[in-house]
Amino acid sequence: MARRIANSRASKSRARGFTLVWCLAAVAIMGVYLMKVGDAWQMHIQREREFELRQVGSEIRTAIRRYVENGDGSYPRTLQDLVEDTRTGQTRRWLRRAWRDPITGADWQYLHAPGEGFMGVHSRSNKQPLKQSGFPDELADMAGAAAYADWRFAYWPAWNSPDTAAPQ
Repeated sequence: MARRIANSRASKSRARGFTLVWCLAAVAIMGVYLMKVGDAWQMHIQREREFELRQVGSEIRTAIRRYVENGDGSYPRTLQDLVEDTRTGQTRRWLRRAWRDPITGADWQYLHAPGEGFMGVHSRSNKQPLKQSGFPDELADMAGAAAYADWRFAYWPAWNSPDTAAPQ
């Protein structure tokens, strides 16, 4: 009988040890899966921000074009000029609001226009874009960019004609 009790205690001790090892293995496996989920989530967030960057950048470029074409040919000085254009005495709105850079969350870097103002914007981020090809024609120059800062959203009236090449 004493032997049976001793064997029973040893058996329970081994079972507890096995349960502990099994729990540690399960926690390690869950940790690996959670890392994979975290990576996928970060990729998803970056894709969404990248899409928003293309949308907002294109909207700003269109607003700059309209601002220049519907005024005296001058460029806006800030994004706020595109939100409230009072050059004609009547307020015009070329943008709904002064968007921030979706990648950094900070202000855009302006591309200076000849004279005063800016002709476009680009991100300040040096992070490599996920999308490297398959852009529509108006964004074709973004293919193969090394950083989001290389994605430029600008209005160059001179190169809208087919005879003139886009500035470098």
